[in-house]
Amino acid sequence: MGKVNDQHVALIRAFYEALGRADYAAMERCYHPEVSFGDPVFQEVEGRRRVMAMWRVQAGQRDGLKSELSGVTADDFTGTAHWSSRYTFASTGREVVSEIDALFRFEDGVIVRHHDDFDFKRWSRMALGRPHGLLFGWTPMWRKSIRDRATRALDELAADFQ
Repeated sequence: MGKVNDQHVALIRAFYEALGRADYAAMERCYHPEVSFGDPVFQEVEGRRRVMAMWRVQAGQRDGLKSELSGVTADDFTGTAHWSSRYTFASTGREVVSEIDALFRFEDGVIVRHHDDFDFKRWSRMALGRPHGLLFGWTPMWRKSIRDRATRALDELAADFQ
């Protein structure tokens, strides 16, 4: 990573502060119109409208989201951050604590690429409990099932914002 870019560090912090307030308008201002997002569940989401719909889907699955940001670094082109999220998974009522590593790429002073990485098996064990999360959370078929449900929810919500 090159010389620290304080504006990009502030941009990452502003994004997560807005996420903590569920301030979607402020989150959206941090993203480039052609932003792409990826994580172990949603894999690849393209365009600001769909990425923001994805965040709304995630918010709908989480009650009482609390997040803590640490380790923010950024230069003129890329950035990283670590964030912890704690919430109740709405479908099961189970508490989830996720440790997430985020990578960013910047263009025109905003985020053009955002990738979150977390332990899918650990998440499914906490979110879904036994037996599903413990027994099946690591299997490709189970991951596909979770991803397919998330994609359907995203498609439905994104259609509402067209």
